[in-house]
Amino acid sequence: MQIDEHHFVHGRSMVEPFPEGMEKIIFGLGCFWGAERRFWSIDGVHTTAVGYSAGFTANPTYQEVCSGMTGHSEVVLVVYDPDDVSFDALLAVFWESHDPTQGMRQGNDQGTQYRSGIYFLSDVQRQQAEKSLEQYQVSLKQAGYAAITTEIQTAMEFYYAEGYHQQYLEKNFEGYCGLGGTGVSYS
Repeated sequence: MQIDEHHFVHGRSMVEPFPEGMEKIIFGLGCFWGAERRFWSIDGVHTTAVGYSAGFTANPTYQEVCSGMTGHSEVVLVVYDPDDVSFDALLAVFWESHDPTQGMRQGNDQGTQYRSGIYFLSDVQRQQAEKSLEQYQVSLKQAGYAAITTEIQTAMEFYYAEGYHQQYLEKNFEGYCGLGGTGVSYS
């Protein structure tokens, strides 16, 4: 996929190589436009990019992903400096920014591409993600929510989405964002 390699908001590169010491995580929490906006302004986040992952088709297009035939989820790649922002802080943003109990949807957005997922790149991330799910499930249950449906799995190939999707809500101020949290605090 041909994209402008520079982030529209802060100008840093969205493609590797990233500066030494950076770590990556891939989150799926519904529409990737709003998901990316949740992360790009966090202190310690070096850059973000939207794309497709956790599917079985190489180099999918937006139209193919929306068909439900590729198995991909709309995701945001978050590249962060662990010395400046903890993975747990990123998990808090992830959990509080969407409803992880809705299965294959977020708000009015429905389909397999809108499922909730944490796609880890290290065993430490996996352990923290699983622990965070257990912790947040307790809080959600107390608030009357159903079981969390978030998938936690090893990150698969990340395919960059088309250029017009990158930082979409900064380029299109009246763009649609169906993300809405539950109002239940992670901490």
